[in-house]
Amino acid sequence: MTPRLLRVGQSDSPVVIVDDVIGDTAAVIDLAAAMAPFPAVAGSYYPGVRRVLTPADGAAHGYATALLQAVAPFIGGAFDVDGFDWIEGSFSMVTTQPSALAAAQRAPHFDAVDPGYIAVLHYLADTPGSGTAFYRQRATGIERVDAGNREALVAAARRDSERLIGYTNASNAAFDQIGVVEAKRDRVVIYQGCLLHSGIIPADMPLSADPRVGRLTTNLFIQAR
Repeated sequence: MTPRLLRVGQSDSPVVIVDDVIGDTAAVIDLAAAMAPFPAVAGSYYPGVRRVLTPADGAAHGYATALLQAVAPFIGGAFDVDGFDWIEGSFSMVTTQPSALAAAQRAPHFDAVDPGYIAVLHYLADTPGSGTAFYRQRATGIERVDAGNREALVAAARRDSERLIGYTNASNAAFDQIGVVEAKRDRVVIYQGCLLHSGIIPADMPLSADPRVGRLTTNLFIQAR
């Protein structure tokens, strides 16, 4: 494994990038394919389908557990935490056409206002031009969302939503892109969920629900303690 640290925005927020984490992603893709088709998640703004992982999923859950164990030292070092709890995990695939996105799906988002709520994203497939990007909202200057600025961010996002078309893949009238992580097979990116972020979904990327064809990732969320 080869870790490196990216600092994004005026807040100098850490984003950890770790390459060559497990080696055999083909075996994990096989596990995901055996669970397909994935369902849409009710109440979620995720623009696609997800298969939530539980201990009953055996080898797939074991892979996710091993993944977190492998990157745990980098989480502790970058975010200065002594430990964490696994909150949620899933195999995920972006499948929604740009023209079918809801207003909230066209803009960068945040996962939680708690800086201890951390996302661990594992790219399992090669999707050229894809990745994860981080943003600053132009109207408010917000990069990191907290309890004090959340309402201002949401109000500005509602005003700007009609100006956004399709996926946000770069700077636009409403958001400045302040950092980019390129998708790469067997790469893990780790960041605080309070950072404004969005998946980079290029126009020619297959929006397939087939784990062997589309943008398959493992999305894990942990709570630092």
